[in-house]
Amino acid sequence: MDTQAIKHAIQHSGRYNRRGFESPTKRAKTLGQSYQSELIASIRENNFTYQEGRLKIQLAKSFGFCWGVERAVAMAYETRRHYPKETIWMTNEIIHNPSVNNHLSRMNVKIISAKNGIKDFSAVSHGDVVILPAFGATVQEMQLLHEKECHIIDTTCPWVSKVWHSVEKHKKHTFTSIIHGKYKHEETLATTSFAGTYLVVFDLAEAEYVSKYILGTVDKEEFMKKFSKACSSGFDPDIHLERIGVANQTTMLKSETEEIGKLFENTMLKKYGPANINDHFLAFNTICDATEERQDAMFSLVDEDLDILVVIGGFNSSNTTHLQEIAITNNIQSFHIDTPDRISVENNSICHKPLESELVLKKDFIPKGQITVGITSGASTPDKVVADVIEKLVEITN
Repeated sequence: MDTQAIKHAIQHSGRYNRRGFESPTKRAKTLGQSYQSELIASIRENNFTYQEGRLKIQLAKSFGFCWGVERAVAMAYETRRHYPKETIWMTNEIIHNPSVNNHLSRMNVKIISAKNGIKDFSAVSHGDVVILPAFGATVQEMQLLHEKECHIIDTTCPWVSKVWHSVEKHKKHTFTSIIHGKYKHEETLATTSFAGTYLVVFDLAEAEYVSKYILGTVDKEEFMKKFSKACSSGFDPDIHLERIGVANQTTMLKSETEEIGKLFENTMLKKYGPANINDHFLAFNTICDATEERQDAMFSLVDEDLDILVVIGGFNSSNTTHLQEIAITNNIQSFHIDTPDRISVENNSICHKPLESELVLKKDFIPKGQITVGITSGASTPDKVVADVIEKLVEITN
């Protein structure tokens, strides 16, 4: 599939918009009214620290809405204002944040339904308006919407687009794209649609398994069984792992992505030698700046003298989950919540989601005496949500 030709046709159709409809000044004002917080602004000015009685809050020095998310949310709201009466769809949640998606639902912006992971576009009519979310859409979805003559509003984060360009370069030079990501995640599904031959590895352990196969120490049948759902159609590891390029889902753990890149570079060096490495290995830096900044800030936050840590963000948010992983790795008691409503002031309890688990109710959430609470949030979480969490903690401790 010539993905570049398809993109070119869509982008020059006259029904495609990736710039939005309002000025940057108006956009900032609208978002500020909806999602910014004077409390959070004052905490930032106070070296990210807040003291109220026996409670001390230590905020991460980088958290919450990133530029790409702000842009996507603003464009979604602008789209409804620009098309006040038209039917508007989204191919998925605009971002992984319940409050934002609920707000759009109240504006009668609909999400295209899916069953068993397959989206049903039958309800989308010719000429409808369709918003592509921050983590993008597959090239097949874009082509279908183009054929329906829909007005496409593309809020895809530029960092995600950068990954697509990388895998297209892999394809152009007949390299297999090894993608560090979650093969069912919307962003990775979109990325693989732009790739040629690909293999998705979830973590360093899976990457090491692939490395062992390249070096001839893993059984082929066992390999294909392990990656049957995470590779391109017709994938043959004996052929398609001779020339590889590395890319990543932008919200994965930065340090792990770097380790995976080095692992495959060293693997190909070992097998083919320094003189031939460029014929067998390609790497592009596709780590999102915002993801990197929030993870670095989290590593600094866990070095503080914290009693507990609260991580705020959608339960299906990959970048938020990785922040939680950092807390656990550093043996800090942490609680992942998606909305302030998970905290009960009256009962001093929190309903949170541990990694790889269902929701758990923690009673006596805030202990007696002086307490320092660390707080961070994923890239899809507005400041106002963080402020609401802090206000609940203040109520509990008063």
